[in-house]
Amino acid sequence: MSINEVRWLSECGSTNAYAKEHFEEFGPVGAVYTTNQTAGRGRLGRSWVNAEGRALYYTAVIREPLAQPATLPLLASLAVRDHLAQRYGVDCQIKWPNDLLLNGRKIVGILCESVSYGYQMQGRGIVCGIGINLAQPQSYFDAANLPNGTSLELQGAKVDLAADPQWLAEALTDYTIFYNGPKCGASAPDHAHFQAGNKGFMPIEKDWRGQTAGKIADYRKAALWYLDDAPRATLVIESTSKEDAADLFDIIYRSLDVKPEEDE
Repeated sequence: MSINEVRWLSECGSTNAYAKEHFEEFGPVGAVYTTNQTAGRGRLGRSWVNAEGRALYYTAVIREPLAQPATLPLLASLAVRDHLAQRYGVDCQIKWPNDLLLNGRKIVGILCESVSYGYQMQGRGIVCGIGINLAQPQSYFDAANLPNGTSLELQGAKVDLAADPQWLAEALTDYTIFYNGPKCGASAPDHAHFQAGNKGFMPIEKDWRGQTAGKIADYRKAALWYLDDAPRATLVIESTSKEDAADLFDIIYRSLDVKPEEDE
C-alpha cells in the first residue's frame, strides 16, 4: 500500500532541501520528486549541472525513527536496483555506500540526511535523496566533468520520459508493513515489532495467494485472510485504504488472547 503522498514539483532547487523544509507536512513516509532540479549538490566540490527533463530527482521522507538508520543507503540501493530491473531489464551493481553502477559507470546517486523537527527539535527523521540518470546525452556528462557517469538511455535502455519518472517515484514510495509477535524470532519480547520494506521484498507478498487461504471478514475497504499451509500461523490484511487497514489491525490486535507472561 502507498502509505503517504508523493509530491511532484515542476521545478525544485533540491528535493532534499524541499523535503527538509516541508518535513512536518508529510505523514510517516512520503516523497517528493522532480525532473528539473536547479540547485543540487555536486560531488567533490563540483558545480551542479541540471539535466532538465532527463533525470529523476527523488527524495523519500521518513518521519519515523529507524532502529538502524545507517542501513538506509543500502536498502535504498537495493530498492532502486530492483525497480530499474523491473522497468528496464538492467542489472545494476551497488557501489557502497551510495552509488549504483551500470556497466561500470555511475547511473544512480543516493544521499541520506538526518532531520530534527517538532517541539524543541526533538523529533528525529531522515530524508533519502535519489538521483537517477534517465536520458542525459554524453555531452551532459562531458560538460559536468563526470567521465564515469552515464544514463540509462546511453546504456541502451528504452526510456519514456513522459511516463518513467512518475512510475519510478510511485514505485519507490510503496511499502509493505509487517508485524511480528513476541515469539517471531527477531522481535523483542517486550514490545510490538513492526517492519516496513519496499513492495515485493518478501516472498510471502507474492506467494500467499497460491497457498490455501480463506477470507475471514471484510471491513470497509479492507479484507482479512488466513493462511492454512504457511510455515507459521499467518493472517493477511489486504486493503486499498491505509486507514481501514490500520483500523482492522487494531481490532485484531485487541481481540488476541495474550497470556500474562507474554504481555507486549
